[in-house]
Amino acid sequence: MPNFAANLSMMFQEHAFLDRFEAAARAGFRGVEFLFPYEYPVTEVRARLREHKLTQALFNLPPGDWSKGERGVAIFSGREAEFRGYLAQAIDYAQAIGCEQLHVMAGMVPAGASQEQCERTFIDNLGYAAAQMKQHGIRTLIEPLNTFDNAGYFLTSIEQARRIMERVGSDNVFLQLDLYHRQMMQGNLAQTIETHLPVSRHIQIAGVPGRHEPDVGEVNYPFLFDLIDRLGYRGWIGCEYRPRAATIAGLSWAQAYGVRTAR
Repeated sequence: MPNFAANLSMMFQEHAFLDRFEAAARAGFRGVEFLFPYEYPVTEVRARLREHKLTQALFNLPPGDWSKGERGVAIFSGREAEFRGYLAQAIDYAQAIGCEQLHVMAGMVPAGASQEQCERTFIDNLGYAAAQMKQHGIRTLIEPLNTFDNAGYFLTSIEQARRIMERVGSDNVFLQLDLYHRQMMQGNLAQTIETHLPVSRHIQIAGVPGRHEPDVGEVNYPFLFDLIDRLGYRGWIGCEYRPRAATIAGLSWAQAYGVRTAR
């Protein structure tokens, strides 16, 4: 049966962030993920996870200056020291809360930079990050994002990610397989899962179009969940979607998997 993690950056918006851990646990989730935890004391986040018996499945390295549109600095030549500082910050946070994998956001391609230059910098930074994370038992993940929602982002396809992973040459760089982004870009999800699941350590879902609940739109998620089970995946599936209304009201899709619609 799939192991679903609630994305607390998108779900349970009816509650203040630190109260979303309890809301997710009460709904039947055993794991959570979020984008960035750094504005909250690590002691507070750790306490909420322990109190509600939740596993932290994933979060991202700091993105740079989010207010200026930055979505990671790993492709920026000349900002390697900044990247390493963000990496150290993320590792410290992950160790404190028991999170075993981190997403390294690539970044938006800067004006005047070539794809080749960005890729070289990304590969170098990933190699360093993978080695540092491995020392602490943390997996390094990269995720392609679709160009409709993230115009200008460097990493946009699984094939590109696989090529970069091969060039890094580390046994500690894995794919974060977001089925929403893949469907927006290319589709063919069943074959995508069969081909790339062996190098994937985290899956994310959302309905297409709209990025709402997974039972809304063109993707047959129950079929895909069965396929993922048959292929032996035992990792987390992150529910990275925006509820159309109250979160609990939209959880009927998950009832068959142990997530409750009310309590």
